[in-house]
Amino acid sequence: MLDPSKAFRQALELHRKGDLVGAEALYGELIKLQADHFDALHLFGMLRCQQGRFAEGASLIGAALRINPGFPPALVNYGRALDRLERREEALAAFDKALALEPNQAEALYYRAMVLRSLDRNAEAVAGFDRALALKPSYPEALNNRGLALLDLRRPVDALASFERAVAIAPDYVAAHNNRGNTLLVLQRFDEALESYAAALAIQPNHAQAHYNRGVALQQLRRPLEALDSYDRALGANPRHVDALNNRGVVLRGQRRAAEALACYDRALALAPDHSEALNNRALALRDLHRLGEALASHERALALKPNDPDTLCGRGVVLRELKRQGEGLESFERALAFDPGHPYAFAGMADAALAVCDWRRSEEIGRELAQRIAQDGSIIPPFTLLGYSDDYALQSAAAAGALAKEIPPGAQPLWRGGRRRHDKIRIAYLSADFHEHATALLMAGLFELHDRARFEIIGVSYGPDDRSEMRARLVRVFDQFHDVQSRDDLDVARLLHQAEVDIAVDLKGHTQHARLGILAHRPAPVQATYLGYPATTGADFIDYVIADKIVLPFDQQPFFTERIVHLPGCYQVNDAKRSIAAETPSRRQAGLPEQGFVFCCFNGSYKITSQLFDIWMRLLRAVEGSVLWLLHDNDAAVDSLRREAAARGVDPERLVFAERTDPARHLARLRLAGLCLDTLPYNAHTTASDALWVALPIVTCTGRSFAGRVATSLLHAAGLPELATASLAEYESLALRLATDAPLVRGLRERLARSRSGCSLFDTDLFRRRIEKAFLRMWETCQSGGVPQSFAVDP
Repeated sequence: MLDPSKAFRQALELHRKGDLVGAEALYGELIKLQADHFDALHLFGMLRCQQGRFAEGASLIGAALRINPGFPPALVNYGRALDRLERREEALAAFDKALALEPNQAEALYYRAMVLRSLDRNAEAVAGFDRALALKPSYPEALNNRGLALLDLRRPVDALASFERAVAIAPDYVAAHNNRGNTLLVLQRFDEALESYAAALAIQPNHAQAHYNRGVALQQLRRPLEALDSYDRALGANPRHVDALNNRGVVLRGQRRAAEALACYDRALALAPDHSEALNNRALALRDLHRLGEALASHERALALKPNDPDTLCGRGVVLRELKRQGEGLESFERALAFDPGHPYAFAGMADAALAVCDWRRSEEIGRELAQRIAQDGSIIPPFTLLGYSDDYALQSAAAAGALAKEIPPGAQPLWRGGRRRHDKIRIAYLSADFHEHATALLMAGLFELHDRARFEIIGVSYGPDDRSEMRARLVRVFDQFHDVQSRDDLDVARLLHQAEVDIAVDLKGHTQHARLGILAHRPAPVQATYLGYPATTGADFIDYVIADKIVLPFDQQPFFTERIVHLPGCYQVNDAKRSIAAETPSRRQAGLPEQGFVFCCFNGSYKITSQLFDIWMRLLRAVEGSVLWLLHDNDAAVDSLRREAAARGVDPERLVFAERTDPARHLARLRLAGLCLDTLPYNAHTTASDALWVALPIVTCTGRSFAGRVATSLLHAAGLPELATASLAEYESLALRLATDAPLVRGLRERLARSRSGCSLFDTDLFRRRIEKAFLRMWETCQSGGVPQSFAVDP
């Protein structure tokens, strides 16, 4: 017969040695023999908990406590089992009974505080950990979890001190090193966070969470390739780490590797179908791949999980905008703001969408709020969007500075640190995302071809898509070197430029879509300039010059520009004299125009059309019988809005004719059908003004206060028609009406433009080439002589 005392001693010995199977058999036999054996019930319950069978464990320990309810260790173990079963109020009651019997139990206080943390009662938890530490100062687990509770209470400085005490006591405590790193992340001390993760990984190289957190810190430091490696290591240690898959996708998407990013999100969602962040990010990758219908569906799935998530609502708004469903996009941004009034991207999205759909009531409200928003947070609205709202240089400068503060890594170290370079040719690198069928390429391709190769080596740096167009092929051919860097991070591209010993780096994007000013933030070249793409200051102290002319940017505006102003003679905007016009001009009927009547046109984006300008246009239509206004079909919501606004002003909405987008050559051909081009303000026509003048179509403009509103004036001066640039909107309206009712006058203007097209400075690409090369030579000579950048005007 089994000897209970001997059997218990044997079971206890096996239990202590870790032989749970052997101990389990003996405890079981002992309880069958003696059902009220307190120690056997208690220890068998602990064994079951060690096996993860907490319900059985709690039942056995509970049975023991019915025999002896006053045994504190059993009460503590019972509380721990109940905690694992998420029966936390009962767990607290068990710990309280144990502490009533024996108040100075550090472990009981610790486990009670852990339950309070689980109940989100963090202030009480911290007090509990403090009581445990008062009894047992060298208690690293209590210090570690105290730190976590303090983090939840948003007391990261105190949390950091707690984690540091933990690792001082237990230098091999991986969790404390990892949590210390996370706290340093919260404090934005990213380099120190990396040190903590390195300490954790030195102890446990396959710690998946430490690798993941290290990746997060590296992303914050704008070191994406290293972050990618960390996420790969996290996934090597734990292939089911959903957050690592999600963040890996974020890095890949930032590298313009959208297809690979999409594969990451799909893997994450296969493991966690309800991961709303992965669904949202998947939609962004699909948007990059121009799979907009699938992107919208992914956003909708995410919203089904989190209906009030502002980030997802903003992403949905962007997709709807790109689907030309601008009205629905505006509604999505408004919903986001309703749930988070301070959400920067929601406000920015709403501001952009309101302009795009010509919702002037909303845009006027937004305009009144802009200054305050930008003062609070300079990146609250993208600087490019601001140009459609305001011609206030001070506001534009503040918005640019705020955007840079968000986009550019702090403390970027310059790669070029002085010294002279002696090359046979000056090496100029043009950087853009638009080296494909795009307005920038259409304007600049001829310049790239004509650059003087005896004095200059011309390098193209493309971080945008390859659209397989003839324009893309032309550009690849024309550059002496062409680098497709869309999959490389900013620092890597900067190193490429530095190693190639580029002398002058020219940014063509500024703060427009897909810009990457972060490349030049690393100062890869001795001279850095911005040109053409963005008609305002970048706000960047690492950009030396902005290339302009005396009309678009007078020297007296220098206080609002971080760059030094360079004036080219004539117009700053280059034009390609090789631009082709389709051989066949469509009939008016084919273009959707009436057979008779004067045709006013404006092919600017709808976001440039303001209520004040539209009032003038409608007065012109009322004054010129049978006339129509020919506009670009930008999006359905804008079409509906403009027709509604026309009716409200007493004009038949059918007198607004909307043209669909077409290829550049066909667009130029159809422009010949118009009688007069009407410009916008505060943001003028730029490329679209060149389009009109290239086909001998006169354009009437009003000279604005800022760069964006003075471009058409500059173009008209260079085209030999300065009289079409007016000084006020009243003059603008009067001149437009006179031209629309004086056919011989308009015909004379068209004949002048047609005769002068091959001779005027605006379309003389080689003349422009000589002028901008003079500017580059002056910049380079100043640098080589050790001088600092200064504003200057190129001698004509």
